[in-house]
Amino acid sequence: MTDPLQDLIDIGVNLTGKAFQPDCSAVIDRALAAGVKQMLVTGTNLQHSEMAIELCHYNHGILYATVGVHPHHASEWNEQVAHQIYNLLDHSAVRAIGECGLDYNRNFSTPTEQCHCFEAQLELAADKQLPVFLHQRDAHDDFVAILSRWRHKLSGGVAHCFTGTADQALAYLDLGLQIGITGWLCDERRGHELQQAVTQIPLQNMMLESDAPYLMPRDLPETMTAQLQPRRNEPLVLPHVCATLARYKQVEPAEVARQSTALARELFTIEG
Repeated sequence: MTDPLQDLIDIGVNLTGKAFQPDCSAVIDRALAAGVKQMLVTGTNLQHSEMAIELCHYNHGILYATVGVHPHHASEWNEQVAHQIYNLLDHSAVRAIGECGLDYNRNFSTPTEQCHCFEAQLELAADKQLPVFLHQRDAHDDFVAILSRWRHKLSGGVAHCFTGTADQALAYLDLGLQIGITGWLCDERRGHELQQAVTQIPLQNMMLESDAPYLMPRDLPETMTAQLQPRRNEPLVLPHVCATLARYKQVEPAEVARQSTALARELFTIEG
């Protein structure tokens, strides 16, 4: 029987970013050595969605992709982009639509542009019956209102990189979403709400993700930090996030790993 701690899935890693261009293959190798056997590469706009699919081509069975437009890039959404995104969805590596959603914290695109882009991608997800990989920051009410209109047409989804309150998490569960847990859980300064929330979220509704190169856990053991570049997170930290979640859930890390991997395989149709 496979050891669950050697069969982890990172459901969100930004491998197409500049941070990983010099040594992407080595990053993947370190993840595999750490027990992270499969990863979902996040598409944040048309270009990076195409790059994510290309990475999957060279790492078949290890990498899978999301395809979509992040709210920061919502102003780029137009008929041509929509058509090109739609065509990418038929690629065998694509497992979800996104990263899509709302981000009113920075408003790199206007709220109106973000809502339009978000709904357009939910329509694609409903049409293709693909799960959605979701982003929400400082936009909870609008996010829930939009998703409420689409929930019965969607095949599922995950609130990626969840950092909110227990009430917000329960609202997402009511919408049929799953919850993505990152190294934010390990942050003694900013992670208190999430630390409280995970005690109320059922274990079978949570998945692990690094969101690398972002959100490096602040309490990594030296054995992990020695493998990392300064201020650059990698998927190899996933066992540490797993162990931290296990501590808050008062279960063994192997049980967290087993549940997270099973949910990721089911939601994103990933074979073991």
